[in-house]
Amino acid sequence: MPLIEIAPPPEPALLAAILPRLPGCQWAVFVSPSAVRMGLAAVREHLEVFPEAVRLAAVGEGSAKPLREALGRPVLIPFEAADSEGLLACPDLQALAGQHVMLFRGLGGRTLIADTLTARGATVLHAVCYERRRLMPEAASLLASRTDSGPAAISVTSTEILDQLVQVLGDSGSAWLQTTPLFVPHPRIAAAAQAYGVRDVRLIEPGDAGLIAALSGPSPEN
Repeated sequence: MPLIEIAPPPEPALLAAILPRLPGCQWAVFVSPSAVRMGLAAVREHLEVFPEAVRLAAVGEGSAKPLREALGRPVLIPFEAADSEGLLACPDLQALAGQHVMLFRGLGGRTLIADTLTARGATVLHAVCYERRRLMPEAASLLASRTDSGPAAISVTSTEILDQLVQVLGDSGSAWLQTTPLFVPHPRIAAAAQAYGVRDVRLIEPGDAGLIAALSGPSPEN
């Protein structure tokens, strides 16, 4: 059930104006697979090719894989946690005085990467290449799954999707959400789910493989 759609940037002229500065950057950082897809499409449109001298970084393997496939170059990713904090812990991103970083991201969202890189001396250029739009699908099909033969678990991949799920389900679906196992790939999402009263939150490894392994494995001990 799609709850978020990825749309073109709300101000494409700003993106077109910032991209010519990419060849003068030392780093290009991509915050999500959507940033990779939409960002590279914008680069192809306005610059034709991605500058060879610019180093690449991404918040996790889900973003790094399509980036490597598209450009055939190494991509810096976190050693441990696949998130903004993990990327910022990488040694290569500690001393950035005098360097320029182009941050490919969506409209809104967390400012941690930009704020931290700026504090480390970098000039951060924001390439806002997409926006997330919340969808309001009919909740009846999801609520109808509250049967013995229906889905026995839910998975959400961001706090924004979780927020929207709560909005879609409303008061009538809150009890079902609170008692159905919820699989999430990050502690931040788990904390948000627990704040909503979800009692069975299961933290999984990021990516499709992590979700499949968790759904296929034994239930945790109560």
